[in-house]
Amino acid sequence: MAAYIAGQATQCGAWRFAERIVSSERYAPFLVARLRAALNGGAMPDHIYKKLELVGSSHESIEAAVQNALTRAQKTIRNMRWLELVETRAHIEDGRIDHWQVTVKIGFTLEG
Repeated sequence: MAAYIAGQATQCGAWRFAERIVSSERYAPFLVARLRAALNGGAMPDHIYKKLELVGSSHESIEAAVQNALTRAQKTIRNMRWLELVETRAHIEDGRIDHWQVTVKIGFTLEG
């Protein structure tokens, strides 16, 4: 896989290929890491990740709820690399959405 990515990056230009990868949400974290490895001599570092599950909320939007969870996590967690949107909910009052809640799993690399 890394050889294929390196070949594609060389063939069409690394930045254009990276843009293609990032537009593929499902595979973006894995492929971006592989592309970086391919561009840095082919060796992919052996990272160990830990997942942290948080619930963020916002009266504004789903995106704001996710950002609120990330902003809070950033105060104590270093090396955040990716997140999974696990669940989306809305609290209803008087037949209208009062606020959004999202459950996210944030992946971060362990140090040392």
